[in-house]
Amino acid sequence: MSLPKSTNLNLRIAPEVREALRLAAEQEHRSISNMIEYLIRQYCQKAGIDIPNQREAEK
Repeated sequence: MSLPKSTNLNLRIAPEVREALRLAAEQEHRSISNMIEYLIRQYCQKAGIDIPNQREAEK
């Protein structure tokens, strides 16, 4: 059984944080969704939290 390629995440954030996120995404030439994923992956890497890649998850 394979995992879905993506899933939805609904969250509430302060408008000023949303604007900062939009600006950061724009500077990185990313979508807001991709920027959130990138930031989470960065944090997990620094915190030693493993995120298996898609191929490993499908095994």
